[in-house]
Amino acid sequence: MYLARFSYDVLPVNRERALDFIRREAEAARQAGHTARLLIPLTRGQGGAALQFEVELTSLDQLEQLRQRGAGPHGGGDWMHAFSEILLSPPAVEILRMDAEPAA
Repeated sequence: MYLARFSYDVLPVNRERALDFIRREAEAARQAGHTARLLIPLTRGQGGAALQFEVELTSLDQLEQLRQRGAGPHGGGDWMHAFSEILLSPPAVEILRMDAEPAA
């Protein structure tokens, strides 16, 4: 199992708009059968992301499928372009492998 985490940096004035974009993406991921969540850091260090989005994947191929599909059945081109206009920098993407610790 994998976890893809996208970290976004936006100005406070664009926070609500960014939340709408990320909520839309999380819902599209859920409709595709993935566990997805929007994370709003309560504290953040120097240069830390303002908002984060996580999605659980069973294979790394699913990450590319999500990126190609964008936000739901209408595609992601316009959505991604509009979102990129309010980002201060490109999103940071982390891909983590979740430890499958055996049950006790």
